[in-house]
Amino acid sequence: MRDVVYRGPPEHGLLAAPLDEFTAVYHRASGITHLLTEPAPQILAVLAEGAMSLDALLGRLSSDYDLEDADSAALAARLDELIEAGLVERS
Repeated sequence: MRDVVYRGPPEHGLLAAPLDEFTAVYHRASGITHLLTEPAPQILAVLAEGAMSLDALLGRLSSDYDLEDADSAALAARLDELIEAGLVERS
């Protein structure tokens, strides 16, 4: 059985603007603006570079953002939320 891979929208599919502790993310395909908090904007930024498995994404986020308590179950839950919002796809 192959690993699940997560992918974000195409390169210019999102427009993001930081707003204090939130990030407003406009999803061009749907016309919906989402208000996100960490780590969702960071997840989208990494996935904008290319599709990744859960383990690869966790490793990259841990490396780039100095996560001390990286947890794959918590990341999977955040990814599920982003999938539900239509910002991430699973394959």
